[in-house]
Amino acid sequence: MATAISILPTQQLAVLNDAYRKAVARKRLKAACAAALFCAALVIAALGAEVNLRTLFTYFGNFVSYFDRILTLENGARVWTDFAEWFWGWKKWLRLLGETLLISYVGTLIGAVFAFVLNFFAAQNTSPAPWLRFTVRRLLEFARTVPGIVFALIFVIAFGLGPMAGVLALAIHSSGTLGKLFAEIVENADMKPVEGVRSTGASWLSCMRFAVLPQVLAGYASYALLRFEINVREASVMGFVGAGGIGQELVVAIRKFYYSDVSAILLTIVVTVFLIDISTGWVRGRLFGKETRR
Repeated sequence: MATAISILPTQQLAVLNDAYRKAVARKRLKAACAAALFCAALVIAALGAEVNLRTLFTYFGNFVSYFDRILTLENGARVWTDFAEWFWGWKKWLRLLGETLLISYVGTLIGAVFAFVLNFFAAQNTSPAPWLRFTVRRLLEFARTVPGIVFALIFVIAFGLGPMAGVLALAIHSSGTLGKLFAEIVENADMKPVEGVRSTGASWLSCMRFAVLPQVLAGYASYALLRFEINVREASVMGFVGAGGIGQELVVAIRKFYYSDVSAILLTIVVTVFLIDISTGWVRGRLFGKETRR
């Protein structure tokens, strides 16, 4: 069956085409202005940050040559030609890596507990009072705004070198980050079950326990596992200021120019992070479904 297509009069069609061209021109002009503003802001930011492309290209060879050195053994051979020589300290490094993992685990666990306690007070739909929500949110902002390595440095000065400083630093920073994420999950929860539980005369704590928590528990666990993976990297860096773990050994190798040791330790850390990423993704998928995998 043939379908008739109506054709607009020439004059009306010309008006529509003209309006379309003007709309396209306005859109292109806006895009061009936005691109120009972006480029101008980028240039201003680069000048303010003293980014010098001449310096970058002049000394880029030093960057490349450093990677060449860390992939070379003392005898001049490449590191992959003699794994026994390359990973001569693997027992010590694995012990320190285990210490890093324990620091990350304990710090994440403590931070998750504090975040779990505070997030209900920080969420807009569950906080008992506006002043309490404001106070808790500012506290969480402070905990996650200050870099973890700064907390680690402070705790190293206070408690001395060792894993304790790293655990405390990770716990504070994780509580701020997870508290924010947990509160956002709670704010997206369905409040109808809360109204139903509250109608029975239940307390605020009972409403959180029986109406909100079952909805958000899977999200809590997923974010906590993701934070553990991040904290493994954080704990490695905190070792630079003496907060324990394999980071301390890495900074010693860097300072003493033990080039092949640097690459061996870095490879150990990278492989560990890869394995943790795969493992936590698998755990989240098995516990909460494939949609929780990144």
